[in-house]
Amino acid sequence: MGLLSNLLKSVSGETLSQLKETITAAVSELEAKAGARVDSQAPSYSPATEAPDWSEAKWREYFLEILKTDYSGFDIREDVPVTEIAGSVADEFQLYRTRPKQVYRAEWGQPYTFVMYQGGDPKAVVMLGSGHSHYSNVKYLIARMYAKKCGLPYINFYTQMPNERAYVVSRIGKFV
Repeated sequence: MGLLSNLLKSVSGETLSQLKETITAAVSELEAKAGARVDSQAPSYSPATEAPDWSEAKWREYFLEILKTDYSGFDIREDVPVTEIAGSVADEFQLYRTRPKQVYRAEWGQPYTFVMYQGGDPKAVVMLGSGHSHYSNVKYLIARMYAKKCGLPYINFYTQMPNERAYVVSRIGKFV
């Protein structure tokens, strides 16, 4: 510490002020460059913080419009029974970690909100749900397992989330 004190004593007040100004300017310049780099990496849209307070019918209308507009190469069907995709079957699954495998019938599954068809064949399933229905409600779990068994992407959206158009389009696009 004695060396630093001696050095500072030998530096005039004017030089010390100039050094401080130079360091402050350099730090500000680095912060500005770092901020610009972070901004350029941010998504082009700014997500809403709250979901719209819409009814189930309004959410369905919103998603149907997106599917028909942005995925016009697909035929979209609503409320498709699981049996239409998987057939009338009963398979053994372990849907919950705490329960052993048991038999679940396809007809017990939640009907698929939307199924995207191409050339008459199903290509993807889009499910809407509220709360944590996709992970706790047995009907949704059965529907998910049969979609997986049939090799179809099961894309779920929670209606209590914002689900901005850009997000919905990009998320579905990753699967189809």
